[in-house]
Amino acid sequence: MRKIFIGAMLAASTAACGVSTQQEVQMGADYSAQINAQLPIVQDAEINRYVNVLGDSIANLADNRGLDYHFYVVNAAEVNAFAVPGGFVYVNRGLIERTQNLSQLAGVLGHEIGHVVRRHSVKQMEKAQGANIGLMLGCTLLNVCGSQAAQAAIQVGGSALFAKFGRDDEREADVEAVKNVVRAGISPLGVPQMFEILLAEKSRNPSAVEGWFATHPGEEERIRETQALVSQIEPAILRSLTTNTSNYTSFKARVRSLPAPTTASNR
Repeated sequence: MRKIFIGAMLAASTAACGVSTQQEVQMGADYSAQINAQLPIVQDAEINRYVNVLGDSIANLADNRGLDYHFYVVNAAEVNAFAVPGGFVYVNRGLIERTQNLSQLAGVLGHEIGHVVRRHSVKQMEKAQGANIGLMLGCTLLNVCGSQAAQAAIQVGGSALFAKFGRDDEREADVEAVKNVVRAGISPLGVPQMFEILLAEKSRNPSAVEGWFATHPGEEERIRETQALVSQIEPAILRSLTTNTSNYTSFKARVRSLPAPTTASNR
């Protein structure tokens, strides 16, 4: 507890002069521990192994800081994904189940990795006043703001403290997503395709994707922009990139076989 408190106060006191990568990783690890204590994190070894191997194959080529990335699947039906500073990435079961191929999940992971690489959460913190950062971290890391505040900060849908970004940050993460998956040998077509899938889902079942659209604004425009980015890649290169594999099909089937997701009504 004392170690976490010191880390929170250190982050607040150094906000004006910038958060170092070491501080970013420490804050992310502390916050991830809070998330993992409250969300229904999938414990299946094969699922965890697959998502971490896939995530690492993208992150290791995208982030040159040598961060140790961690990828988690949340057993939640809501469609969402988010990342916290330092390389901790979460994706809901509901999103995985709506993918049609490997490239679409890879695009989501590449996008969230892009947020970490661009340090969007850290930059938000650096713009805030030191007192507000201290309060924010105290509530989050020390859980001193009461159970209702803690539940408001961390929800099964994935609406976490560091999850909301503006359109400029989302565009930057989209650019990173396209570059990140191509570096990993995966087709970037999955990036706009996933947006299209979620827009179609929004018309059928808005409540299932409201968390995604609350934290990832401007989907229609982002479809056009990511399609434009993909169109700049040589067709021969695009054809050489992986769209799907049998291992991904098996991974998705295993996710589908998990126990029923936890919902707000039965928690």
